[in-house]
Amino acid sequence: MNFFGLALGIATLFIIGLGFIWVIRGEYHFGYLWWPYVMGLGFALIVVSLFLTTAWLSALLGVFGASLVWGSTELKEQAVRAEIGWYRFNSRPKPQPPLVELIKRIKAPHL
Repeated sequence: MNFFGLALGIATLFIIGLGFIWVIRGEYHFGYLWWPYVMGLGFALIVVSLFLTTAWLSALLGVFGASLVWGSTELKEQAVRAEIGWYRFNSRPKPQPPLVELIKRIKAPHL
């Protein structure tokens, strides 16, 4: 029997579950303006996964990268959810990312 698919499915479920947590905590502590950096890291991990020879590592890195890309699109939505009271709102100043003025002019993506 080959349990690769089952194990990969469970690992994917775990990675996606962690994605929900880091989006909520990440927006709370850092804000949504960090989305381009998170998206860039996600795409970089996906590209790296294309060049790995180990199937397990390649698959897990690709899933993690895709989860980061999805999460980057959810950061703005999470900020809105926090503002309307669905989640805790952090009123303290959040660290600003590099090139913040350029990022503010770009519309944050959403799926």
